[in-house]
Amino acid sequence: MRMTPQRQLVLDAVRELGHATPEQACKKVQEIAPTINITTIYRALDLLEQLGLVRHTHLGHGAPTYSAEEHEHVHLACHRCGRIDEVPIETMDELADKLRAEHGFALDATHLALSGTCRECQAADIG
Repeated sequence: MRMTPQRQLVLDAVRELGHATPEQACKKVQEIAPTINITTIYRALDLLEQLGLVRHTHLGHGAPTYSAEEHEHVHLACHRCGRIDEVPIETMDELADKLRAEHGFALDATHLALSGTCRECQAADIG
């Protein structure tokens, strides 16, 4: 597979945005190449993921979010305000060890989002 200019634009958009839904990547790409449509973006993201250049994560009920492969962390998604925090992948080491020991399961935490309530939303409930 060759890196076409359109694919490179999509990869550059994802890298620049850090995390991007296909729609966000499309908007960014269209700043440079207005004729590129959302179908091209989806196809490019699919191919880039097959090549290991991007990964997707589901951060909620909406579209998947893509990030560059070297951008590995666990996402903490607040289901109330939509805030997304990132924590080091090592945060999951103890759980990964337990899953392997008890269930023979190898956790891939690079593709993980945890849903819950952020500190600020919890504080708003108390205050």
